[in-house]
Amino acid sequence: MGASSLTSVNGQRLWGSLMELAQIGATPAGGVRRLALTDEDRLGRDWLKRQAQAAGLAVSIDVVGNMYLRRAGKVDMPPVLIGSHIDTQPSGGKFDGALGVLAGLEVCRVLAEQHILTELPIEVVAWTNEEGSRFLPVMAGSGVYAGVYDADTVLDARASDGARFGDELARIGYTGTAGLVSRPAAAYLEAHIEQGPILEAQDRAIGAVRGALGQVWFEVEIIGYEAHAGPTPMDRRKDALQAAAEIICGIEAIGRIHPEARATVGMISVWPNSRNVIPGQAKFSVDLRHPDKSGCSDMSGRFLALVEEVASRRGVDASLNKTNEWSPMEFDTQLVDQVRNSAMNRGYSWMDVVSGAGHDAVYLARVCPTAMVFIPCKDGISHNESEHARFDHVEAGANVLLDCVLRAAGRAHNR
Repeated sequence: MGASSLTSVNGQRLWGSLMELAQIGATPAGGVRRLALTDEDRLGRDWLKRQAQAAGLAVSIDVVGNMYLRRAGKVDMPPVLIGSHIDTQPSGGKFDGALGVLAGLEVCRVLAEQHILTELPIEVVAWTNEEGSRFLPVMAGSGVYAGVYDADTVLDARASDGARFGDELARIGYTGTAGLVSRPAAAYLEAHIEQGPILEAQDRAIGAVRGALGQVWFEVEIIGYEAHAGPTPMDRRKDALQAAAEIICGIEAIGRIHPEARATVGMISVWPNSRNVIPGQAKFSVDLRHPDKSGCSDMSGRFLALVEEVASRRGVDASLNKTNEWSPMEFDTQLVDQVRNSAMNRGYSWMDVVSGAGHDAVYLARVCPTAMVFIPCKDGISHNESEHARFDHVEAGANVLLDCVLRAAGRAHNR
């Protein structure tokens, strides 16, 4: 079957929707700031609700604010879900998350215009608080849906300013009913920018995502002894920051042992943070990632041994708190094959990739067959106001998504 005979999305309309949503929370530097459960999030949700209703979709909300935009199927069976998120980082971009939601909306628009009925219902989902920029845990909405988190725990989460998740959800008018989060799904599909440089470097339009890296996160606290920087000899010091610095350098070395590994320290604080006081306390985050469970275990073991050795040699105390652990996730092989086949049928360049980032799809894969469609982003940059994707890649990703949805939901007949 040639590409010209395939049902296709309206790329211009999809692009226009992305740019229109990006105006809500737009920043002077060209990015987007639409943090979860803020007024900007409410405006984004209101806009999405209007677009969905105009496309003939029924809108419902669950207890943690996940939005479901439903298109009926021939039979009332568990739906095929298409989703992502519309909340952003504090200095986020136009495409992260929004692409998956609006590509799903575009799929439903095209099916309606061409009077295509599917066997199964289709629901476009905007998951709440994927980014975790304002509230923890990250990927909260999809986590509740998949049974990873209890809804009450998420609703009781507090932002750094003390705001409670459930209170903010009610304030913006998006508290729904509990029953929706327990419903089964036939499949889940998510389109997303890669958020990395591989597709662009290889000049490929589509990434068939085989799975996602496993992740282990720690918070580390090093306790030394504060003392005057002048009178205290070097061999009498218990410098928490120096111990932390040595561990941090070792963490980078651990990340370089395995070709597909990632090791990052993204946050650090020092006490008392005075120029002439030897630091008595240092706290920092650790983010270890690997595509294999054994690799994650090896990295964690090396890290723990490193902390113990440095702390003992430098005479400081170290405490560790494991804050997150996600096993490596493999997506459904049949759905991933459909992504590959669609790209080939349409003449798009493609390659297999593994996601280095966490996505709502990682949690959905625990409860239903799941796959992701990646497209390149300029210079691999994301979580940044300069985040950008090409029009032709956006259109290609949405067309592959459309093909996969039709295969998963089943094309009934024209109506």
